[in-house]
Amino acid sequence: MPDRPNVVLVCVDQWRGDCLSIDGHPVVKTPYLDQIALGGVRCRRAYSATPTCIPARAALLTGLSQRTHGRVGYRDGVLWNYPVTMAGEFTRHGYQTQCVGKMHVYPERSQVGFQHTLLHDGYLHFARRRERDLGLVDDYIPWLRERAGSDADYFDHGVNCNSVVARPWDKAEHLHPTNWVTTQSLDFLRRSDPRKPFFLFMSYHRPHPPYDPPAWAFEQYLNQPMPPVPVGDWTGILEPWRRQGSPDAAVAEMDAATLQRARAGYYGHMSHIDQQLNRFWEILHEYRLRENTVFCFVSDHGEMMGDHRMYRKGYAYEGSARVPLILHAPQRLGLHAGAALDEVVELRDVMPTLLDCAGLPAPKSVEGRSFLARARGKQSTWRAYLHGEHAIFGQSMHWITGGGEKYVWFSSDGREQFFDLNQDPQELHDLAPEAGAAPRVARLRKLLIRELRGREERFTDGKRLIAGRPVQSCLAHLRKQAGIA
Repeated sequence: MPDRPNVVLVCVDQWRGDCLSIDGHPVVKTPYLDQIALGGVRCRRAYSATPTCIPARAALLTGLSQRTHGRVGYRDGVLWNYPVTMAGEFTRHGYQTQCVGKMHVYPERSQVGFQHTLLHDGYLHFARRRERDLGLVDDYIPWLRERAGSDADYFDHGVNCNSVVARPWDKAEHLHPTNWVTTQSLDFLRRSDPRKPFFLFMSYHRPHPPYDPPAWAFEQYLNQPMPPVPVGDWTGILEPWRRQGSPDAAVAEMDAATLQRARAGYYGHMSHIDQQLNRFWEILHEYRLRENTVFCFVSDHGEMMGDHRMYRKGYAYEGSARVPLILHAPQRLGLHAGAALDEVVELRDVMPTLLDCAGLPAPKSVEGRSFLARARGKQSTWRAYLHGEHAIFGQSMHWITGGGEKYVWFSSDGREQFFDLNQDPQELHDLAPEAGAAPRVARLRKLLIRELRGREERFTDGKRLIAGRPVQSCLAHLRKQAGIA
C-alpha cells in the first residue's frame, strides 16, 4: 500500500447546497452521502464564487480566485492554459491521475494536468457539431453506441440540457451517463498500479438537466408533497428578464405540474447519484482501498429551481451560489467525524485541502486555503468574507457574504440588496431599503469596493461603486491569451 493516501474528488453539476437529507432537506433523500458525511466533515457554508460550469471549474481545478483565473462569467471556446492545476500537482508528485466525466475545458481534450481523461460533458452545444465525429470529444458516445446501436445518442429522448422538462431515462439504467462515470471509475481502480497512490476525479454531469433519471428515481418523487418554493418580496426587479412560457427561461413562473415534474427529475438525479456513489464506495472497500482514501464530494454550483421565480444558475442567491461539500479521510488524518463547519469555504479551497490531506504542499500560485485544520477541530485564522460575481443579463451581479449576511450589487443600475441569512436563510426579505440596515450595507459595500479596486471594468474609483460599466465574461488577460478581442 502506498504511503500517501489515494484521493477521490467527486464533482457533481448543479447540485444545490441544501439538497442533502442530513441537513434536513424536506424532500430529497441521500442516505449514502449522509453516511459518508457522518464519518467525515461537511461544510454548510460552501460557495461557488462564479456559479456556472466553466468559471466554477476554473476555481476548483486551479485553486485561484476569479480575479486571477479570469473567468467572471460563462464563455465557451476560451483556452485553458493554466500552468498549475490540482491534477498537475498530484501527477508531479507521483500520483496516478485520472478524470472520468465532465471537464468543460477548451480544447476539449486538454488534460489540465491529468495523465488520462475519459470525457462526457453532457449536451455541450459548443462541441456538438454534425460535421465532426462527436466521439472525438466525448468518450461516453462510442461506449454507448457499442451497447445500444451505432446511432444511439443520449439526446434520443429530445429533452434539452437547460430546460425544466422532465421524463425518465429512455434506455437501460446501466447505460445512463451517471452509471457510466461510476463504471469507468471502477475500471480505473481495477487497472491502477497498487504501488502508487492515485488521484481520481469522478465528475458527474447530473443533476444538471436534462432531468432524465431512471424511472424508479423519477417516480419516487413525482407524487410526493413538496413545500412551496420561496418567493421574496423583491422579485419584481427580475421582470425585465422574465420569459414566460419558455422551458429554458432563467426567470419565469412555471405552472405547478411542470415545476413538480422538474423537481422530481432533479431530486431523482440526486437519489440516483447517491446510490451510484455507494456502489463505488463499497467496491472501493472490496479493493481494500477505502481505509487509505481521501474522499471529497462537491458541486460546481447550484440551481435556483423556482426560488424567487428563477431557474438555472449564475446568480448571487443561495440556490445558485451555495454548494454541498463533504470531506471524508483516513482515521490517521484525525477529522472531527460528523462535524459541520460554518466557515465560508469556496471551490478554490478544495485544491489546497486535498493536497494537504496527501501531505503535499500547495503551490505559491494557489489563492485558496486548506480547511483541513478546521476539519480536525483546530482553530486557525480564516477568511472573514467571500466576494462572488457573475456576468448575467448583460451586467455583472456581485455579492459579499461572511456567512451570516449577504450584500448584492447589480452593475447595470447600482441596485443593492441585503439579506440577513441567519434570520432569513431563504432570502425572502430584502433589508437594503430599510434605514436600520444602512450601517451593515455600508460595511459590506466598502468590502466590495476593496475587492473591485484595479479591475479593468472600473466598477469603482476606490471610494464608491460605479454602475453602468460594460462587462465581459472573461477578464482582459484571459481574452488576450485566447486571442479574443
